[in-house]
Amino acid sequence: MGGFVARLPLFALLIGVTALAMMLPAAVAVVEDQHRIGRSYFYSGLLFLILTVVLGFATQGMKPANSARNHLAGLIAAYLVLPVIMAVPFADGIGNTRFYNAYFEMLSCLTTTGATVFEPDRLSDAAHFWRAIVGWLGGLLAWVTAAAVMAPLNLGGFEVSAEMQGRGVVSSSAQMQAAAPGLRMRRAVLQLAPAYVGLTALLWLLQVIAGEADLTALIHAMAVMSTSGISPDGTLEAGQGGFFSELILFVFFLFALTRHSFSHGLRPGLPGMLFHDRELRLALYVVGTLSGLMFLRHWLGALEVGSHSDVRSGLEALWGALFTTMSFLTTTGFVSDYWAEARNWSGLPTPGLVLFGLALMGGGAATTAGGIKLLRVYALYKHGTRELGKLTYPHSVAAGGRMGRRIRREGAYIAWVFFMLFILSMAAVTLGLSLTGQGFEDSFVLAVAALSTTGPLASFGAEYQIIYALLDDAAKAVLMGAMILGRLETLALIALLNPAFWRI
Repeated sequence: MGGFVARLPLFALLIGVTALAMMLPAAVAVVEDQHRIGRSYFYSGLLFLILTVVLGFATQGMKPANSARNHLAGLIAAYLVLPVIMAVPFADGIGNTRFYNAYFEMLSCLTTTGATVFEPDRLSDAAHFWRAIVGWLGGLLAWVTAAAVMAPLNLGGFEVSAEMQGRGVVSSSAQMQAAAPGLRMRRAVLQLAPAYVGLTALLWLLQVIAGEADLTALIHAMAVMSTSGISPDGTLEAGQGGFFSELILFVFFLFALTRHSFSHGLRPGLPGMLFHDRELRLALYVVGTLSGLMFLRHWLGALEVGSHSDVRSGLEALWGALFTTMSFLTTTGFVSDYWAEARNWSGLPTPGLVLFGLALMGGGAATTAGGIKLLRVYALYKHGTRELGKLTYPHSVAAGGRMGRRIRREGAYIAWVFFMLFILSMAAVTLGLSLTGQGFEDSFVLAVAALSTTGPLASFGAEYQIIYALLDDAAKAVLMGAMILGRLETLALIALLNPAFWRI
């Protein structure tokens, strides 16, 4: 049996994992006496398990392709086809929806975007759980492919600095190209999946201790670890855990800021490694600075309305700013229950443009977060400060050693190239949405939300809430393409289309 599974093609293995995952919402539906919904997930899982076995027998004698392009091509195929399989029980369980909407929902979850076309009350607990599972599996897929595909090919942020090659979960490009795609992915799964599952279980337990309901706590734990922002209530405002629940979630955002928090395991040197981590230090600086400025803005507004003496409201406003900025920086998109307290305290609106900037910046490389990535922003920052220093002291010699020079030169160059490609992609998606009849502001908001994989940005970043369910099919098609592009990144697709890359 083990040999049969080991020889399964990667895509067939992903179908099998998806089929097994369908049994979980089926069990939830049966416990809640929703037997029709339970049968939808159970029979669908059984059907696709049989399909996996058939594909396994049909491909046992095939020699796996070992070229680098097959890794990326297979990943694109997974994001296109797997949502079709995932949407079968989801659409059947709802009963009164189009398959197209179910496909949009599953693609949004798999890419950890978290954009939804369904009102929370319309979905059963099993459907909410299935959305969280799909998003959680999408987060695990992002971890695994970052280690087994992107890093060896110097993509996904690793092109800025080659410091991780040969260490931890990352191997050299030659080793990656020599190994079968399925073998490389399985090795990464065996190394990363236990940490991913263990951290999710720990976060679930802590949420339950904080007073959150069992299923809601599990869905939020999956959403935070995968940065999908999926919630059965739509937001955190209906949660029962309150401040302590948000504090626990805040701590676990760390795993979307730097790969060092999970790729090296627990060892004595981990605190020092995190302290010197460039991405983490930049993230804490950005969150602290923006939260302080927003708190100062609301405090000045509170002075005008005479409510500055309310210390508790001020502290709640500060916490709401801290949590929400950290959430959008990791592209999760959760909004604190105290986020609205800042507006009530000062009477001023909260600037949504700040959330746009945070989502565009994104989290750490090789994490589940989307966006431009902190490592690229750090490279551009170091290059900028070095150029300003040279204007003042033209003959100065910068510190940082060989790695620092690499980040300031080659790293900054490729980071700027990616930044330009990201901006062009955003312009193209905005144009595409405008051609479907959307206004410029709505098109811009939706483009940023899709490319940064931050679906809730459409609800909280704009002046008014943008509802995905009101979009027509053409606009949803543009957004689906943007979600895949945001998850895989433009450089990966350009590498796949490069003729020289196909000769590898």
